[in-house]
Amino acid sequence: MNMKWRIAALASALSIVMALGAPAVAQSAPRAAPTGQTAESAPLAAPAANVDTVQNDGEFHAAVGGFSIIAVFMHADPVVKTAMVLLLLASIWSWAIIFNKGLALSGLKRRAAKFEKLFWSGQSLDELFSQFASKNDHPFAAVFVSGVREWRRAFEGGAPREGAVAGIKDRVEKAMSVTIARESDAIEGQLGFLATVANTAPFVGLFGTVWGIMNSFSAIAARHDTTLAVVAPGIAEALFATAMGLLAAIPAAIFYNRYVNEIGRYTNRLDAFADELSAILSRQLDEKAR
Repeated sequence: MNMKWRIAALASALSIVMALGAPAVAQSAPRAAPTGQTAESAPLAAPAANVDTVQNDGEFHAAVGGFSIIAVFMHADPVVKTAMVLLLLASIWSWAIIFNKGLALSGLKRRAAKFEKLFWSGQSLDELFSQFASKNDHPFAAVFVSGVREWRRAFEGGAPREGAVAGIKDRVEKAMSVTIARESDAIEGQLGFLATVANTAPFVGLFGTVWGIMNSFSAIAARHDTTLAVVAPGIAEALFATAMGLLAAIPAAIFYNRYVNEIGRYTNRLDAFADELSAILSRQLDEKAR
């Protein structure tokens, strides 16, 4: 009897414990999910204008604006500013030379064509000499006047002897050669500046670039911060110096090569005219020396 009573008491105690634990289990059950409209995640809209971050008292604030060349120049290091000013002046002077040289070469070509047409029109050398002796304002007229003047000097004392003909021809050719060299130097004037700008401007821009990068690293070391607000100013002025160097060097190099080629063709044309004139004068000299 005692054993049966004990088993019945234990069963009653277990049923009571289970009845007390049921509400707790029900309370810990997860709640039902909401039955309303499902939430949607939409991307944030982009700002309407360019936004720059500016550091102010340890906090970053948004600054609306865009890239400004003047602002980059004004905030640049004095060394970089000096390089930019030099490159700007070199570029302006290069463009002045480019336009001036282009107009000068066009005028020389027109005058050369006009003179050659008149030279081969059938007029005598004396008539042409009297016409251009006082206004040899272009290379073809200057070469013609120098050659004919030296040729006329051989007849000041009468017809030259046959033994002096070779010396006269040599003097005529040398007079025209000296004139061609002088006129060629005048035409090539200021081209050396274009060559200098084309060769040195990239290196000046590179110097500004290196200096700007150095400023960026110095700012990082001083502030112990590598954010864009610290690095960007130095990088911007460095790249701007590089761009100015290229903008000054590229046009100078292009037009220098172009004008050198044009002047070379013009000089060859002038040499050919001098050879033709020398042949004409030599032939007339031989006829009069007989």
